[in-house]
Amino acid sequence: MPSDARILIVDDHRDTRYALESALAPLGHRLCCVAGGDEALKEVLRGRVGLVLLDVCMPDVGGLDVVRYLRRLEQTQHIPVVLLTGFGLDPALTSAAFDLGVADLLPKPVDPGSLRTKVRYLYDAHQRRLALEREVRGLRALVEAGTAPGRGPDDPRTAVQALSRPDDPCTAVQAVPRPDARVPTQRDAARRDAERRDTV
Repeated sequence: MPSDARILIVDDHRDTRYALESALAPLGHRLCCVAGGDEALKEVLRGRVGLVLLDVCMPDVGGLDVVRYLRRLEQTQHIPVVLLTGFGLDPALTSAAFDLGVADLLPKPVDPGSLRTKVRYLYDAHQRRLALEREVRGLRALVEAGTAPGRGPDDPRTAVQALSRPDDPCTAVQAVPRPDARVPTQRDAARRDAERRDTV
């Protein structure tokens, strides 16, 4: 089931936008196309962008400038960005792009099959990362909230109540019961066996 986060395609050439959109349509994700860096920044700041395909050379704001801005903001710094260039992969551009943390730098024209594979992987990895962050926030809230009255921190009902939220599939997990403190450890069992052997 596709996520509702969009893939943002940014290129100042309409034909390129159309070709990229056609290549990515089989993935089933929502696609959004814009013609420049300013529009791209507005779309990303509106939220729900899961990946950005971004042309390096555009007349208003270039691709590298867009990436610099995205990396400065907490809510956008981890969105995967794939840069596209029609001028070849010169070492200076490659170095600058990867120093900014782009996920990949591809020459145009792009092979549709390999583009779909890269985008699918990067998009899914980003969505898994977001789900993990939500789970960590839920666990931190559990720790910070303490426990319910009459229940100790080791009471499994406390963890189940805090973690089982049916409205959020990322936090609807079963609590793992803590091992009973009365169960002897392996070391204790080995020591008792050794004592028995010595007395026999």
